[in-house]
Amino acid sequence: MTDALDRIADALERMAPPPLADPDWDAADAFVWHVTPDRLDPVTRIARVEVGLLVGIDRSRDTLLANTRQFARGLPANNALLWGARGMGKSSLVKAIHAEIGRDHPLKLVEVQREDLPSIGRLLGHLRAAPHRFILFCDDLSFSHDDQHYKSLKAVLDGGIEGRPDNVVFYATSNRRHLMPRDMIENERASAISPTEATEEKVSLSDRFGLWLGFHPCTQDEYLAMIRGYCDAHGIDIDDATLRAEAIEWQATRGARSGRVAWQYFTDLAGRRGVDL
Repeated sequence: MTDALDRIADALERMAPPPLADPDWDAADAFVWHVTPDRLDPVTRIARVEVGLLVGIDRSRDTLLANTRQFARGLPANNALLWGARGMGKSSLVKAIHAEIGRDHPLKLVEVQREDLPSIGRLLGHLRAAPHRFILFCDDLSFSHDDQHYKSLKAVLDGGIEGRPDNVVFYATSNRRHLMPRDMIENERASAISPTEATEEKVSLSDRFGLWLGFHPCTQDEYLAMIRGYCDAHGIDIDDATLRAEAIEWQATRGARSGRVAWQYFTDLAGRRGVDL
């Protein structure tokens, strides 16, 4: 009988793991949130570029930099949604600004995956009690027709009784301004008795971000300036005519022009020149 009770107790412990222990916050400046079981894994090396190398997004850069500096100083700051053209440096800007502000103010970056948003309440509970300030970051945030995860996000965006912890600000990137597919919003309007009320809950999610920062496709001059900046920063000597010819050919083969395409060409160039990035 005792053996049976012990086995039942062990099974219950496996089904309900012990509460998450506080991680070693001094182990890293960035962490990734995982579930099953809940844990915050340190990231010792963050994949990012210097903020000065991000070209063509000056207004968004300055706005987010000022907002983050306010937050790091303990002043009021807004949640931010960085939306728009793919490959134009939305997530790169968040990581670059974290590094820039982190030079003068202790600031932690915590990344959460979209599919883990239902656990956001538990994560906020850990961050609320921590002796640090956090940028909670979700990359490529969007929701499909039958996706209910967006309801969990409202706990971060000023919703609920407790609201957002004072030591947490939420930054998200998305290709969509309203985080929902356009046809989803239009279908709701077309089929509802009260079209305005039918879309209110879904569209209002993006309204809860205090800052909307738009990113738009870059011009050819901006595209070439990005590559020239990378070359100068990493000591690659290439004349303007050669760079222009190769970079334009590269973008033509990709059928697109963006900051991501600029970095991909530069990576190829650095490899051909034997430069370690």
